[in-house]
Amino acid sequence: MWARVVVSKYFQRVFSSEAKMQEELKEIVLCTGNKNKLKEFMQILGPDFPYKITNVDVDLPEFQGEPEEVATEKCKLAAERLKCPVVTEDTSLCFNALGGLPGPYIKWFLKKLGPEGLHKMLSGFEDKSATAMCILAYSSGEKDSEVKLFCGKTPGEIVAPRGPNDFGWDPCFQPDGFKQTYAEMPKETKNTISHRYKAVELFKKNFQK
Repeated sequence: MWARVVVSKYFQRVFSSEAKMQEELKEIVLCTGNKNKLKEFMQILGPDFPYKITNVDVDLPEFQGEPEEVATEKCKLAAERLKCPVVTEDTSLCFNALGGLPGPYIKWFLKKLGPEGLHKMLSGFEDKSATAMCILAYSSGEKDSEVKLFCGKTPGEIVAPRGPNDFGWDPCFQPDGFKQTYAEMPKETKNTISHRYKAVELFKKNFQK
């Protein structure tokens, strides 16, 4: 009888430990302090995603290179610092007339020029086309774990700013097939066509296999 009790308690501890590990694994940290990004990410992800998403504003250096290289290095460093499953996001806005610039450096161009200045950058070019790109990079947080990339792209054109100026370069990007800029669109519409939507959908599918 005593032996059965000991064995029973042992397995209770084992199962409890395994359940705790599974519960811990069901949390992924989104590395951002941008409330708009977080809100949009969660709206697109939806309530049925099997993992809990939390966010941490991690101060990461601005890497240089191609968008995929930047995303990979940033995710590796975030995982190394937080030592848990993480996802990072890198957004690029690529002007075809400028050979893909500003690309992954759009954050700094936007900070200096604003949406109106981005539009003026193409004033001397007939080609106003651009591609909005979002790369989500995921790491399990384990040492030497592979970084998985999920890339979403939406083609469009750069226009004079229209709509609320409260979310990055949304006022000056008009996606192909629409007469509204991102900023003018209802969130429900934007969140079914945007570059971020396409990347998040790929991210979701990876965890629903």
